[in-house]
Parts: sequence; C-alpha cells; structure tokens
Amino acid sequence: MPREYNIRPSQPAGPRIDYAAELNSQQYSAVTAPPGPSLILAGAGSGKTRTLTYRVAYLLENGVHPSQILLLTFTNKAAREMLERVSALVSSDLSELWGGTFHSVGNKILRRHPLEAGFSDGFTVLDREDADELLQAALLEMQGGKISELPVKPSVVGEVISYAVNVCRSIKEILPERFAHIDEWDELMEGAAKRYAKRKIDTNAADFDDLLSKTVDLLTNHPLIAQKYQKQFQFVLVDEYQDTNPLQSRLIDLFSAYHKNLMVVGDDAQAIYSWRGADHRNILSFPERYPGANVYKVETNYRSTPEILELANATLMGLKNAYRKELVAARKSGELPKVIPVQTGIQQAKFIVSRMQELYDEGSLWKQMAVLYRAHYHSMEIQMEMTRAGIPFKITSGLRFFEQAHVKDVGAFLKFIVNPRDEIAFKRMVKLLPGIGTRSAENLWKSVAAIGQEALDARANPLESFSFSASFSSLKVPSRSMNAWKQLGHTLEEIAPHGKPTSPSRMIQSVREAVYDDYARTQFPDYDARREDLNTLSQFASQYSSTDEFLDQMALMTNADQNAPADGFGEDAVTLSSIHQAKGLEWKNVFLIWLTEGMFPSQRSMGNSDALEEERRLFYVALTRAEDDLYLSWPLIRRNLGSEDTFQRVSSFLQEIPPALLEEWQVSGGW
Repeated sequence: MPREYNIRPSQPAGPRIDYAAELNSQQYSAVTAPPGPSLILAGAGSGKTRTLTYRVAYLLENGVHPSQILLLTFTNKAAREMLERVSALVSSDLSELWGGTFHSVGNKILRRHPLEAGFSDGFTVLDREDADELLQAALLEMQGGKISELPVKPSVVGEVISYAVNVCRSIKEILPERFAHIDEWDELMEGAAKRYAKRKIDTNAADFDDLLSKTVDLLTNHPLIAQKYQKQFQFVLVDEYQDTNPLQSRLIDLFSAYHKNLMVVGDDAQAIYSWRGADHRNILSFPERYPGANVYKVETNYRSTPEILELANATLMGLKNAYRKELVAARKSGELPKVIPVQTGIQQAKFIVSRMQELYDEGSLWKQMAVLYRAHYHSMEIQMEMTRAGIPFKITSGLRFFEQAHVKDVGAFLKFIVNPRDEIAFKRMVKLLPGIGTRSAENLWKSVAAIGQEALDARANPLESFSFSASFSSLKVPSRSMNAWKQLGHTLEEIAPHGKPTSPSRMIQSVREAVYDDYARTQFPDYDARREDLNTLSQFASQYSSTDEFLDQMALMTNADQNAPADGFGEDAVTLSSIHQAKGLEWKNVFLIWLTEGMFPSQRSMGNSDALEEERRLFYVALTRAEDDLYLSWPLIRRNLGSEDTFQRVSSFLQEIPPALLEEWQVSGGW
C-alpha cells in the first residue's frame, strides 16, 4: 500500500503547478495531504471545488496514474466541471480516470460483470417512467383489476422502495417514520417490492437504485472482483460527503478498503437532505471509522461580506452535533444584514418587490437577486406580487404555484360550482374518484350535462334544481366508485347549498377535507407539502368574498405565468427557490422570508432534536447564499381559516442572534 508519492520518470515534461502560490494555506494543506484517510471540512464559499480539483492534479503530478484515481460526485455536471479544470492544470491524458456520479460508476462496473451481478449481457437500465410501469404490473398481479383500483399509486410505492434501498432498511421500518400516511399498506408494498425485484430479473433490467445496491452486492459477494477494483483505485475522492446515504457510504468503504487512501470533502453544517436518505452521521463519524484520519479545515470564504459571515458563524454556534469551524471573510466589509418585521405575508411580498425595484434602479440586475424560503408554498404571495409588478422571475423549487396539479384539482370543484357547463372542470373533478377513468368521466358528463341543460331550458339555476346526493344515485357508475360518488354529491351540496356558493376559502377547505385528502395521500409521496399548499391557497382565498373573483385571479396569474421563459436560465430574472434547491448557488442580494416559529423552523421539526438541528443547518445554508445584501423578513400576523388571525413568534434562529449583528428595518403600514 503506497504511503508516499513517487514521481514517475514517464510523466510528461512541463512546468509544475506552484500550489503554495495558487492556494491559500488551508487549501494547500488539504491538497498536499499525505496518503491515507483524510477529511476536508470545506465551509460555504471556501473553494471546495478548487481544492478537490487541485488535489487530483497534485496526485497526477506525483506519479499516480489516472486509472488509479476514482472521483465520486453527485452530479455529472460536477464531475465534468472538475475534470475540465484538471485538464486545464495538467497535461495528463484523463481518459482513464474514473470520474462521475455514484450511479455512473456503478453502471460501468456492472456492465463489466453482468453475470456475477445477476444480469445477462446487455441489461436495460430503467428510467423512472419504465420503472413505474414495471412496478404497476407487479401491483396489478397482486391486486388484480385495473390500475385505477389500486389503493396506492405505483409511483408512491416506488418512492417507498427506493428510500428503503438507499437507507439499507426494510419497508416496514421506514414507513412509520417517513411515510406514516400510507403505512396501513405495508404488506402490499413489501409484496410489491419482491414481485418488482423478480420482474426486473425476468426482464434483465435494473433501475437507478440497482446501480448502487447491485454494485455493493457484487463487491461484497465476489471477493476477487472486489480486490481488482480495490487495488486499482489507489486514491478515492468523494465530493459533498455530507450528503451520502448509507448505501453510498457502504460503496465508498468497499472501494477504499485496500489502500485506505480515501479523501472525502464536505461540510457537516450543510447536511440538509435527510428527507431523501442522506445521513450526516457519515461525515461526523469519519475519524472513528478511519482511525488516524487527517482532518483539514478550509474556512476562508470568498463569497460573502464579513457581516454576513458573522451572522452565519453565530448560527453555527447553536449546532450541538458538529465540527467546530469559523468562516473568515476574504472580502472587505459591507452592510449589516437587515431584519424586517412586517404585518402580514402580503405586506412582506409588497416590501420585497418594492426593495427589488429600488435595487434594480440602483444598478443591480434581476438575476443577481433571489428569494429563498423553507417550503414552496411560502412563495405564493411573492409570485403574485412580482407578477403584478412585472418583475421577471424563475422558480427552481417546482412549478409556479397555480400550475401545480393539486391546486388545479381543487380549483376544478370551484369552477364547476360557478359554471356547471364547464366540461373540463367536471371531468378533472370526477377522475379523482377511485375507479373512474377517461371513458367513465365522459359518460357521466353526458348525463350531468343533459340534466343541466334541462334546468337551463327551464331558466333555473342548474345547481339549485339538481340535488347531487339524490340524483347521482340514478347515474351509472362503477360499483367501486359508488361511495366516493355519493360523497362527491354531498360535498358539492355542502359548498353550494341551494346552488349558492359559499366563500372560496371555505369551499377549498371543505373539498380538501371531504374528498382530496384521501386522494392525495395515496397519489403523492410529498402529501404533507401538498396539504400545506392547499391550506395556503385557502388562506389566500379568504380575502375574496366572491368565488368568481377568486377564480378570475387564479386564471390571470396562470396566464401571466405562460409569458415567462420556459426555464429562465440565461434570462435576467429573479430566482425564487427553496433553500434545498439553492444549495451551491449564490446571489448578490438575497431575501429570506417567513422567519417565524412553525414556518422556519418548520412545525414538523418541533420536539425532534435531530430535525431541529437540520433546520438550523438549513438556515445556515440560506444565509451563506448572499454575497452583499441579506434581508430577513417575518410577518407578525398569519391569517387563519374560519377563525381570528394569530400573532407569529419570530423564528428562534433569529432570536438567538446577537442584536449587534443585525440592522432592523421598519416598514410603514402602507406596505
């Protein structure tokens, strides 16, 4: 096992890199680390990619052949960027260097040993759509009948199976923790997982997770194959190590088992992806799992002003399970971050839009500004206000609010109540019911339209002359749909008694509770987030007394969105993003919104120390996206459904920050 570097006489001649001149002292120590296990703790904005790139160049210049280096990343873009930078630094041919995502490396190895991995030559890698189709076939084999009769959507079952594989636990173990809203179908999902696995074998196919799990199995069960790669990969380097899940951690340990020249780069303070299986204990326990490991801290930040970094460092002090580090600014002093208490969420949006317009007039570009938030639904009022103001924006956290399927689904109920001749709304509404597909919806529409036309001919209100609960029973519907069909009739009567619509806010809440909740929890893996979206929609609708007016506003917002660029990239547009999606990015001016208890930190994290720790790390990530200006806002009041408004408590994360590190801005009631 090599414990030192040896320059190869065959290395191409040429000037060597002056590492001491091109790197700061902390980066230099990490890049020139001796062989053996190493942990590089690279703080936000500290040049992590630069450090890892120069490390690869250093290995090559010290006689390590490209084929002996394995560089693991989370995205193809990251791998490509690093290898391009290495190519610009050294004259070596990098075609034999193993660099790429965990999945691409796993695929490469499985292609070389298909039989040992349980495949035949030329096995297929399933994309998400193909995997869902195969899983659907497995479910139908168990349940019989039609896809519409399955109690849980195949894509949701696929999410459960995938999560269990990546955290190396059983489905029954993870359901109560991660998917409690569907844990009653645990046996169905366990059975489906077994049948799905068999179907993949029968069709000589692998899904995305197999590229990791099958590689781990291959290296575990075939020692000679494992030794081949373990001896070949003298140096293993891993990017964003804090984001690795248990399965990826096992794969890394297998690759580096022989030489133990493993260098992992990451920041435990930016570990924010536990919801998708990442386990930040991998980075915290690294020195224990690799005794004698060298730990290097890279703390010089090139992104933000000292004032922003003081705020970030104060936040880090609250972390209980973390490596201690302190970001040091390379930039000159700037302005203090601003904290802005406002009256309501709408006033928050108005302030942000007004301040953006001022910054733009002062010379900032729209693309240098970003609004960050804990959850996607927090952005609804911002989206609406920016649309009204004509400010271009792009959203990285998902679809624009009113384009989302669940918002459109619930909106269909309101549209049908207001206009019983709306065929599209009716069909969208009834296809949410179990057992009703396109053909059934068409037949039902013909019957309902005929009844509605009779009422119109008699100059009567179609809804007023038509009792849903009484009349729906006379229409032919699939037997499996009958109970849901009757419930639909009762719900429509509840939200429009005697043909008169109730308030749009009350209608949305009634539809969600009576019909949509049962549908959503079996159709969407992110059920909780979508429920919050609908609660927010209902709160927003409470400012409208007329359902017509509310639906007009929804339509205008959706149509306005259609004029925006398809993706916004390359355009001069403000970024609206969840903090999770913003990780790794930076902007000159950042607005962080809804900093109240229950919103950020989220309500679900309350009473759970591990979850609250991750919320704090998420707050740190948000702060460190800002280069020059940081605005932290929180509404004093939140509108409630059917009750008095409640006062909000400022986020505990803000309360803990020394007042001297913040400048408080007061906005007038006119906002």
